[in-house]
This record gives sequence, C-alpha cells and structure tokens, in this order.
Amino acid sequence: MELFGYLWDGFLVSMAPLNLLMIVLGASVGLFVGAMPGLGSVNGVAIMLPMTFIVPPTSAIIFLGALYYGAMYGGAISSILLGIPGASTAVATTFDGRPMAMKGQADMALVAAATASFFGGTISVILFTLFAPPLADFALAFGPPEEFALMILAFATFIGLGGDSILKTLFAIAFGLVLSSVGLDIISGRPRLIFGDITGFFHGINFLVLAIGIYGIGEIIWTIESTKGGVTVSQAKVSPRRIWEALKTIRHSWKTITFGSLLGYFVGILPAAGATPGSLMAYGMARSMSKNPEKYGTGVVDGVVAPEAANNAASTGSMLPMITLGIPGSPTTAILLGGMVIWGLTPGPMLFVEQREFVWGLISSLYVANLAALLVNIAFIPVFMNVLKLPFTILAPIIFVLCVIGGYAPNTNMHDVWLMYIFGLGGYVLRKLDYPLAPIVLAIVLGPLAEKSVRQSLIMSQGSTTVFFERPLSLFFIVAAVVLFSIPAFKMFMRGRAQK
Repeated sequence: MELFGYLWDGFLVSMAPLNLLMIVLGASVGLFVGAMPGLGSVNGVAIMLPMTFIVPPTSAIIFLGALYYGAMYGGAISSILLGIPGASTAVATTFDGRPMAMKGQADMALVAAATASFFGGTISVILFTLFAPPLADFALAFGPPEEFALMILAFATFIGLGGDSILKTLFAIAFGLVLSSVGLDIISGRPRLIFGDITGFFHGINFLVLAIGIYGIGEIIWTIESTKGGVTVSQAKVSPRRIWEALKTIRHSWKTITFGSLLGYFVGILPAAGATPGSLMAYGMARSMSKNPEKYGTGVVDGVVAPEAANNAASTGSMLPMITLGIPGSPTTAILLGGMVIWGLTPGPMLFVEQREFVWGLISSLYVANLAALLVNIAFIPVFMNVLKLPFTILAPIIFVLCVIGGYAPNTNMHDVWLMYIFGLGGYVLRKLDYPLAPIVLAIVLGPLAEKSVRQSLIMSQGSTTVFFERPLSLFFIVAAVVLFSIPAFKMFMRGRAQK
C-alpha cells in the first residue's frame, strides 16, 4: 500500500497545470522529432535540454520524458508513410509497415503502431513501478557472457525463420558484422577497415546512414523501377470508422503486443542495450513464432505491433538503470542523466529516499505521457495521411531531401552522405538479387555490442570460451540459439523424407 501512496503523490505532482502542459507539449514535439529522419529521441532530447533550465527540475524531466515517448511513437510515421526509418528504433517497423501503406492500409498501420506503442509503454511503466529494485539488481548481474549469448540468440532468430534462403541470410549477417567493425578497435584503439586512410571511416559507419540508404534511397530506386516510370502511391481513407475497424483488427494481436512489450522491457533495462536491439529482436522472435512466417515483410499487422510495443517498452526500461543505478540504459537516457546532474540530482538508490517527489512525479508522468502521445498521434493521423495524396513525382524528391538530411545529421559529415548513396544502390542490388536486408540492419546494430561483450568475456576468463557455458543464463540463450540454427536443417531433413 505504501507503493500506491507514493504513486498517488506522484500523480498529484504530474497533474499540476505546469507539468500537464509539459507532458502535452513534450509528446507533441517528440512526435514530430521522431518522424523526421535522422533526428529521433537522442537528438530531440539533446536539442531541447538547454530549454528546460527555465522550469523546475521535476517539470524539466517530465517534459523530456514525454518527448522521449513521443519520439518513440513518431519514429513509425516516416517508416510507414515514406519507407524511411524516422529513427533507428523504428527500422523494424519499416519491414511490414511500408508494405501495408503501399497496399492502402497506411491508416491501419499507423493506428496499429500507436496502439502497440501505448500498450508497450503502459505495461513497461507498470513493471517499472512494481519491480524497480529487483529488476535493477538483475540488470546489474547481467554480465558480458549473458549479453553475448543474447546477441547470438538474436542472430539465430533470423536464421530459423524459414522465410529466406539460409545462405543468403548468413551472408547478410556476415556483411552487416563486417560493416559494424569499421572504425577504431575498441581495445587497442588502432584503425581497421578504413580503406587506406579515409578519415571519414574513423568514427565507424553510423547505423542511421545504412538504414536510411537502404530503406530510403533504395526504396526510391526500387519503386521507380518496379512501376516503369508510372509511379503511384496507394491511397487510404481516414475516418473514425476506419480507425475503429483498425482497432478491432489489432485486438487479435494482443499476444504479440504483450510478448513484444515484455521482451522490449527486458532488453531495455540492460545497460547500453536500448530500444533498437529490443525492437529488432521482438520482430525476429514474433516472426519465428508465427504460424505463417513467410507473410512477414509483405504487410502484416503483427510485424508492426511487435517492434513498436518493444521499442516503447524498452524506452521505459532504459530509465530503470538510470534512476536506480546511475547507469544509462540507452543514448537518450545518457542525455537525461546529464540533465539530472546539471539540475543537481544524483541518480542512484538514494534518489528514491532523498528526492521522492522527483522520482514518483517522473514515474506517474510516464502514465500520463503515454496516454497523451497516443491521443496526439491518432489525432494527427489524417494530417500524416495527406502525405500519401502527393504525386510520387513530388514525393520522391521530398523523400530524397529527407534522406540527405538524415544521412548528414548524425555526424554533420558529407562522407556519410556519400556512404548513404552507396548503401542505397547496394540495397537496391541486394533486393534485386532477393537478399534479405533486415539481417544486415540487425548485424550492424548488434555487432558492436556483441564484439564488446565477447572480448570482455574472454578477458574475464583469460581466453577460455567455457565462460559462456558455465553461467546458467548464457547457457540457456546459447542452447536456444542452437535450436533455432537447427530448425532449417531439420525442415530440410523432414522435407527429404517426405519426398522419398
């Protein structure tokens, strides 16, 4: 009962007029920041952080938390309508969200994304409220061997899906891992794979540059070529009745939404993991557990709700280690952590005792911000849908300009823009050759995390690989990965027996 008393006091703080205004304003700003390719929650929070010094610390963190939520919602907008991920967290949404839009179901995809985001955020905030201390202890006990085993499991989900060629999927993963290793060695600091002495490669290959190139430039080329110049964009009508029908359709995906929320929250509480791996892993797991995995990528609702529920749940989960341990769970929460230090607050277990009003005001505001982001998102769906009414001859140059801005924004370097062009052409060629693009994206995201965890594990064990099998949790993940890797071979064996 004491917990609910603290939560009630928090709601009294978050529902104050100033804080309520901060929630609505933050959710609205975040929605448009998330929808702009190349910006996302990290840049949005960083840009708006200096402006929060004019309000009290509690109002400031409430505003930035609402902006964080709104950006998670907004990332799906450009992914669905334009085929360009608004942020790295929304890349997996592109896989099925864009095909749904091209089939005239953009409104359903947007409603599905908003609804899944709402439930993912709500489930994660409830878990945050109830299980903060034990989950913080668990995240702290999750060491490098467990992290590496989890990454192997994520790669295995794409191998065991059954929808793509196994060899092509392996090639795509290997190619993504090679791209992820470009830059400076994480231990020695020596440059590697910089193609002679090209300085632009020293900071590595930015994930957004690859994603925008493949799903932005590549999508433009593919669309123009596939329509032989007569490019049209499928239209979708928006009305309260259509939105209600979409909501009734989404109710059948409640299992996927629940699973994606739990997985996203679990991944989000791991330090330095964040929402992007969570959304990609949720998509892969949802596809691997589906009765019809071959339909994923052609425009299915479950392919939209799984990553959207996961990335919103992970965004809340990443705040847990920041508040309880002072360890940021994602790049965005790292900026929030810096803001808390500037405001004179020290994150950690004592924060719950010394700054109780601040902590519970923040937690309660997440409930309100989640609802506000949902209402703002659905209210603006007709506005977003007007994008589809533009002729493609106008839409294509706009998409191209947004791609260039998104490629330039992360590092403000023209080197990345040229890389984006190359990845766009490469993505188009791979798509022509029927190579899956999702594993490349997964590999370049998880590659650095996997390399760091495996090298830390080997240093811990003085080079012995038994460290991955001696710890129960990492052993469980590796066994699950082996099972997923074995599924294609088992299917081929059974198919051969059936033919005989």
